[in-house]
Amino acid sequence: MRRAQRKNAAGLRSRRWQLPANGLSRALRDFIDATGAKGLSPRTLQHRQRAIKRFILWGDERGLNDPREITLPILERYQRHLYHYRKPNGEPLSFSSQYTELAPLKAFFRWLTREHHILYNPASELELPKVVHNLARYVLSVADVERIIAMPDTVTLLGLRDRTILEVLYSSAIRRSELMRLLIYDVDTKRGSLLVRNGKGAKDRIVPLGERACGWVDRYRRDGRDPFISGRDEGIMFLTSQGDALTDDHLTGIVKEHIQNAGITMRGACHLFRHACATHMLDNGADTRFIQALLGHASLESTQIYTHVALNKLKAVHEATHPATCHRNTTSNTTPNAQRDALLTVLAREVEEEETETESDTTPPQQFYRRPYAPRPNRRGPRKKKDESNEDVKA
Repeated sequence: MRRAQRKNAAGLRSRRWQLPANGLSRALRDFIDATGAKGLSPRTLQHRQRAIKRFILWGDERGLNDPREITLPILERYQRHLYHYRKPNGEPLSFSSQYTELAPLKAFFRWLTREHHILYNPASELELPKVVHNLARYVLSVADVERIIAMPDTVTLLGLRDRTILEVLYSSAIRRSELMRLLIYDVDTKRGSLLVRNGKGAKDRIVPLGERACGWVDRYRRDGRDPFISGRDEGIMFLTSQGDALTDDHLTGIVKEHIQNAGITMRGACHLFRHACATHMLDNGADTRFIQALLGHASLESTQIYTHVALNKLKAVHEATHPATCHRNTTSNTTPNAQRDALLTVLAREVEEEETETESDTTPPQQFYRRPYAPRPNRRGPRKKKDESNEDVKA
């Protein structure tokens, strides 16, 4: 019954996303096929397709049906539309969300130009909004983590599953999407390792898994998983009570429920454990290079941040051990803070990207673009009426 409901819901979504039969829609299908053949991940293709679909629907309402009709002023008008748009709760789109909506358009029109569908690239001079990455605002303490992990009732099957999920999240610092794709054979409890398949950037990596987490995984695989299986077993580690793989919202709801039951009012769910694992390891003296490998960060920007952190650590060691400075009893307290800040900046960027992707996936195009602009307050006050007597005299 629930699978039929999900299928019906998917059908409604597909009808709501139905594109007009015009040149832009045909170009989008060709663009997705061409870029998919080059090895882009399905998730990247999905986000690109959704963003470009929204632009096509926005343009269709304004009579724009062909790629040759799109100019830089039109794209800038669309950018201003995103800037002034207000969500149902009255909040504007974050600059990260605006960037996510506009960046696929640059790739789309660049491909159209390269394939000679249009004479020039109208998006080449489009300036994308600047995205400011702030520090992660919430970091769970060790006591907070232990209190949350102890919330599930492990006597029940769902409680055993939830406890294993929390243990794996905190021990391995894997992402929510990576845990959802985890297979029963990806966890080697004898070696204490976990294989992440097709992680961010379509890369695999092996991360360590603590002894306590391995114990709960063994117990779950032995006593808690088989009763959930209904029909064909596809090897997914964590299942719902109906035997299906966990979805994004379902997994977030599970973790958030236990966080709230523990009396913790922090924003977030699965990523809080990723933050906590990396921060607690850093506080206990782990080298940032190992934390970088654990988190799966491979971007140049992240590497530069970690280089900055390593320099701060070297400065602290220099001040503590060099003969010219060892007579000082106090050392700079800014180094551990700098390390934490640099790490939390990278982790906060992941949260922004994840929230932006979730917001992009769940917002229907009609609600996203047909909502009128929020009315601006009239700061000039009421307009003064013209003095008709003076006009008669002038006449």
